[in-house]
Parts: sequence; structure tokens; C-alpha cells
Amino acid sequence: MATFTLQAVPSDGPSWLELARRVEAAGFDALFTADHPGLAASPFVSLAAAAAVTSTIGLGSYVSNAGVREPMLLASDVASLDLLSGGRARFGLGAGHTPAEWRAVGRERPDVAGRVRRCLAVAEAVRALLDGEEVTVDSPDLAVRGARLEAPRPVQRRIPFTLGTANSAMLRWAGAHADVVGLSGLGRTLPDGHRHDVRWREADIEAQLACVAAGAEGRAEPPVLEALVQHVAVTDDAEAAAAPTAERIGLTVAELLATPFVLIGTEDEIVAAVAEHRRRWGVTRFVVREGALDPLTPVLARVAAAG
Repeated sequence: MATFTLQAVPSDGPSWLELARRVEAAGFDALFTADHPGLAASPFVSLAAAAAVTSTIGLGSYVSNAGVREPMLLASDVASLDLLSGGRARFGLGAGHTPAEWRAVGRERPDVAGRVRRCLAVAEAVRALLDGEEVTVDSPDLAVRGARLEAPRPVQRRIPFTLGTANSAMLRWAGAHADVVGLSGLGRTLPDGHRHDVRWREADIEAQLACVAAGAEGRAEPPVLEALVQHVAVTDDAEAAAAPTAERIGLTVAELLATPFVLIGTEDEIVAAVAEHRRRWGVTRFVVREGALDPLTPVLARVAAAG
């Protein structure tokens, strides 16, 4: 069955808590929040607050920035969230693409290879800490010496781990090690440090999935595939709604509507698209933005009923 997660950021306390309640009541699987120090509220403080007013939804950062987060502190935050939520924490990680966030902690953003190396080193260190191991790393990309997470210990035996990326090396690593591969479909970071080129064409998606499959070879259970949905619209005219985005990123409308990175159409068309993304790409999880809460709420029940 396909599942949906809502990603949002708090603007004030009451509305954030109400949003968490609504997300749970609507049937979403989880509530995620972004990790952009200086531009958004602290993810783990926000998620701990949401934990206090919910009882079933998963809670996680989507995704923590490996460039500015240190493994010991990140592992402690994730474990604390798991403790306070009664075992509902999710751990999401990405390489960090925004230069200003690296400079804010006294580092210059490395090249792609350097960001990949650090992200995977942080992922391995945090997972080892959450598993109760002592961790020492001494490399140009990461330094950790004799770290051990004695308390708090997570409630879950294994906190679900998502690696969010479109990078080939990271996709292969995620295929081998992650619980969930967060397919962003995002390529080169544009000069503003925030927006990206996209890799949404059929050949691009197939290449990304081939990397995951190569990494997952030999695993008894391959990772779950999850798509970060950038545009949701419930409409009677999918082509008209999709046209501006398609033109902006250089795809045809048909190409855009075939990707798992948008959900545009009538309720019937979106339910059918979710089923097709599962059949065509193996994608069974979708992360949507806050604005999709109301439009997708009636769709969620139909997706669940479709199985």
C-alpha cells in the first residue's frame, strides 16, 4: 500500500500543534520537517512538540544536513525524539547543498565528492551510535573520537533510516544500507544555493533506480522507494495545471505527469497515478508539502482502500 508523509515547517506553536493533529487524523504516515539552520525552526524541537499531541504518526527531519550536523549530536537528537515519541522517530539524512549553511558553521561547502564522502561517513557514524556502538572516525571529511550514545537509548530496535539524494554514488550506498531511499530527482544546485536542476525524465529516473538496484544486490529486503513530490494539484484539467511547471523545467506535460515527483489531476487520476508509480518505478512512499494536506486528505482514504 502507498503511504504519504507531510513535510512542513512551524511558523508558531499553536498552528504547528494543530497541523500535527490534522496530519494524524487525515491518515498520513508521518510528519517531517526541514533542516535549514537560520531559515527554519529546529527540526527536533519542532518534532518533539508534535510528538506530545499525536500518538501514531512517524516523526523525522527531511532531511538532516550532514554538512552542518555532527554525528554525536544528531544521534542524540534522533534518540531523544524516539524516546519522547514512544518509538516514532525517523532518521533522514542528505549531503547538504546550500553554501550559506556550511559557511555559517565555519566551513566551506566541498565539491560533490567531498559532500558525498562526509554524508556517508555521518550516516555510518550515526547509525552505529544508535546501535550502541563506540565510534571513532579520523578522516579529512569527519572526525569522531570514542563517541558512544549511552543515553538516551532509542525505543525502537532500529530507527528507520532514509537517505535523500539523486547522486549516483549515494543511491548505490542507499541501495545497500538504507531502509528508505528518498528520491529527490534534484540535480545540480543553481547559483542561488537553494534551487536545482531536475532529473525527472524517464531515462533519468531509470538511471537512478538502476543505481539503487545495483547497491541492493544481495539484500534480502531491498529498501523502500520514496519520492519527494514538488507539486500537488487536484484539478479537472491536469494538462493546464502541469503546463507552467513543465515549461519551466523543460519537460513536456506528458513527461511531467508521468514522473512520481508531481501528483496532478482529479482524485481518480491521482489514485491511478500512485498505482502506476508503484507498478512502473516501485515507488510506494510519497512526501508532499504542507499545501497538499487539504487536497490530498480525501485521496488518502481512496489510496488506502485500493491497497
